[in-house]
Amino acid sequence: MRLLFSIGAVLVAGMFAGGDVAGIAAPGPKFEPPKTQPQRLAADRDAQTVDVELILAVDVSYSMDMDELAIQREGYAQAIQSKEFLQALKLGPNGRIAVTYFEWAASSDQKIIIPWRLVDGPETADAVAAEIMKTPIRRASRTSISGAIMFAMPLFDEDPYRGLRRVIDISGDGPNNNGGPVTVARDAALEKGIVINGLPIMVKEPSYSTMDIDNLDLYYEDCVVGGPGSFVITIKDRDKFKEAIRTKLLMEVAGRTPERPVMRVADKEPRVNCLIGEKIWSDRWGR
Repeated sequence: MRLLFSIGAVLVAGMFAGGDVAGIAAPGPKFEPPKTQPQRLAADRDAQTVDVELILAVDVSYSMDMDELAIQREGYAQAIQSKEFLQALKLGPNGRIAVTYFEWAASSDQKIIIPWRLVDGPETADAVAAEIMKTPIRRASRTSISGAIMFAMPLFDEDPYRGLRRVIDISGDGPNNNGGPVTVARDAALEKGIVINGLPIMVKEPSYSTMDIDNLDLYYEDCVVGGPGSFVITIKDRDKFKEAIRTKLLMEVAGRTPERPVMRVADKEPRVNCLIGEKIWSDRWGR
């Protein structure tokens, strides 16, 4: 079921309480049996297990102005450092996640800003946030959500950690207008058990010059996101930009799903044309 979330909802409520465990005397080293190979392998697997492998795929197309790009960067950095995020992190069965962050524009334009990193507490969260902020902001042409999804999928195979969930988190301010159809890329990801969540950015009035559309939120719901518990958080107010990013990350880390489902029947025809971006580009440029 695809889900829609209001950024005003409260996500993190309460923490698990833990008790002290009494120590038990252990035999000296000479009496300790050697650890068997299966035990070592199991311990290694446990050390590499995370609650979620999270790919943050961030739009840097020219339709995003420099102020939006700066707020977007700050939003991700501050969200990862927030006390709410760190609380949500500790609520998971492993208390850690693996994250990578890349920026995208055209179908052949993706740049990894942060390779896979383990986040398991304040120090590692601060390190990731610092890497996000120190990279110069860039802009590029075209908008290929399909290219971003296709680029993201093999990144999971490169991750040294193994997550209980695999999530691609896509933010953008326009429909796909370059590369393959977005629904084909989305469906390929869903076949691999990957969940796609969306953050459609609608803080400006739609403009012909930037090839925006009025109902980008519906476009993301029907054409981009998918998988169990997938959701869309829409930003329509510039002042809510950072709050929306934080809410989205909290939900993804904690494995939460919104309470209110998207009110549409599964398997119905999409409410928007999933090729609308390609159509606008063709109408404007004749190709």
